[in-house]
Amino acid sequence: MIRAIRHSISRKLMLVVLATTFTGLLLSTLAILGYDIRNYQTAWVDDLRTQADLIARNSAPAVTFNDPKAAQENLALLRNRPAIETAAIYGADDALFSSYSRNGAGAPPPTALPQGVHIEGEHIVVSQVLATDHERVLTVYLRARYELWERLRNYALILGAVMLGSLLLAGLISIWLQAGFIRPVLEVTAVAREVMQRRDFSLRVKKTTSDEIGVLVDAFNDMLNEVGQRAAALEESNRRLHREMAERRSAEAALLQADKRKDEFLATLAHELRNPLAPLMNGLEIMQLDNSGNAATKKVREVMQRQLRQMVRLVDDLLDVSRITTGKLVVRKSRVELQAVLKSAVELTEAFIAQRGHALEVEMLDEPAWLDADATRLSQVFSNLLNNAAKYTDSGGRIRLIARIQDDHARVEIIDNGIGISPDMLPRVFEMFTQVDYSLERANAGLGVGLSLARRLVELHDGRLEAMSAGSGCGSTFAVTLPLAMAQQGRGQFDAVEASPASRRILLAEGGDDGADLEGMLLGMGQQVRLAHDDEQAYAAAKEFLPDFAFLDIGLPKLNAYGLARRLRSHVATRHCVLIAVTEADQERQLAQDAGFDEHLTKPIDPERLSELLARNWRNAA
Repeated sequence: MIRAIRHSISRKLMLVVLATTFTGLLLSTLAILGYDIRNYQTAWVDDLRTQADLIARNSAPAVTFNDPKAAQENLALLRNRPAIETAAIYGADDALFSSYSRNGAGAPPPTALPQGVHIEGEHIVVSQVLATDHERVLTVYLRARYELWERLRNYALILGAVMLGSLLLAGLISIWLQAGFIRPVLEVTAVAREVMQRRDFSLRVKKTTSDEIGVLVDAFNDMLNEVGQRAAALEESNRRLHREMAERRSAEAALLQADKRKDEFLATLAHELRNPLAPLMNGLEIMQLDNSGNAATKKVREVMQRQLRQMVRLVDDLLDVSRITTGKLVVRKSRVELQAVLKSAVELTEAFIAQRGHALEVEMLDEPAWLDADATRLSQVFSNLLNNAAKYTDSGGRIRLIARIQDDHARVEIIDNGIGISPDMLPRVFEMFTQVDYSLERANAGLGVGLSLARRLVELHDGRLEAMSAGSGCGSTFAVTLPLAMAQQGRGQFDAVEASPASRRILLAEGGDDGADLEGMLLGMGQQVRLAHDDEQAYAAAKEFLPDFAFLDIGLPKLNAYGLARRLRSHVATRHCVLIAVTEADQERQLAQDAGFDEHLTKPIDPERLSELLARNWRNAA
């Protein structure tokens, strides 16, 4: 019932009318009833007092002359008043003089009551005193039925019937009156519901009156018109948005595909560039071992070597870009000494720094500081920072490398007095392909990946790389902070590499003609080299030659280096041979270790790295 009223305005109006009518009738009924009760009580009391006064005056002589019989006759006249059940006359001494009781009624009190009116449940008692010259003569006692509740019941039935009829009449009148203004509201409701269900904003409500309901209908129709126009505009906007989103998704997919192809192209390009660079570098190193030739020839070789190293560095940067974008950039941590890493970085860059005409000041630590790090990658970080300092500082500048210990971290600062970094460029200096100076005069600007790569490498070591500059022309400071190892260890990783005491037998398994370059480097170091170009030839040569070292090229079609390594390990005569994997990429190191290789070299092969590797494994091969 309550739910039906909540969802219907006509029922709400009907409830308002009936509630108002009922409240008015109820208040009127209560007022009339109260007034009637008051009048009834007053009239009944007045009647009883008049009756008592009449009896008192008629019975005064009887009391005066002590004639109870006469008084009894006066009381007997009350038989004509059925409502009066008990009556009594008391003398001046308040003693009972004469009494009257209807059948079944109680006896009067033995003594007179004080003058007044008393209501006792369904009875009313009147005590009336008659006095002359301020002397009481007698007291009349009357006790009658007080029929108030019966009167109330009868009155309530009459008023209830009147109220019910009034409510019915009010309801009928309300229904008739509601038709004039409820119907338009219901029509508005019906149209609104249909609009919500069908989403048809062309529907309208018919106007039937010119009062406030008519104004409401006009406003509702205008609102439908406005909402319809906006809905149409919104739908058109949504269609355009869907088209644009589809175009953007298509463009985004194309960009992602292009970016993926770019990454694949960079990786492929770097590998393809490395293949011809490896024999060029090896051949140039062999030429450098030959001290014959005039000064001009030596100078040309030095220029070629410097430019080839620059090309190798650029190719390595391309490879590192590919590793960063594919998430394959990893570090191989071991216990290393920071001083040795810094010395290695200085050795790699001091020639370029001297060529630029700069003064390099190095402040090393007073005692060893050990790190759990990849020595090669850390050396790459510091050499990159030193190269940048030399590159972006005008000739004759000053570069400082300062190492210090701060609590449980090592901090290395590389400070220059070069061109500096502008405030707007400082937050973006570590972004990929970002360069501080785009001027054409700086021919060695590079690819703009060095700082981004350096920061990533430092973060892989749980450290941080920060750039600071007061602005353009104010120089720059790059600070590397790295955590120290938990415990200091003795020397081992960076001991000086001693020369080989004697030549060793080396098997070189290469799938192509580029093996001649590595062969030339090994021969130049005084080693005995046997060259093989496929699996069977290499395996047969190993059993006959019994090599101390075996360099196996990974990834060439005619040579299954992993299978050959397992065969050499399983043969009694070659199981102690030091196996060295030669690969195109550094990320193949783990695969080589899992296949049983002892060492790993990445093309192009650095002669110093090759010499260090041979010296480190010399005793194992003995």
